[in-house]
Amino acid sequence: MFAVSTQLFGLLARGDSNRQIARALFISERTVAVHVSRILDKLGVRNRTEAATVGARLDDPAIPAGPAGTR
Repeated sequence: MFAVSTQLFGLLARGDSNRQIARALFISERTVAVHVSRILDKLGVRNRTEAATVGARLDDPAIPAGPAGTR
């Protein structure tokens, strides 16, 4: 994945909304939606929850730590 896609995947796996991701990466919500669709296709999953599960299984370092250092 490209740098933006990797960052976006981390935020997606953390549970951020398209709006939150767009604000964090300084891109439009439409651009986020396109990236999310492509990520789901590449991972072969149907939704954001399945994508987050794949990310957790991979223990991807791109997934930012949540509150209190949790992932």
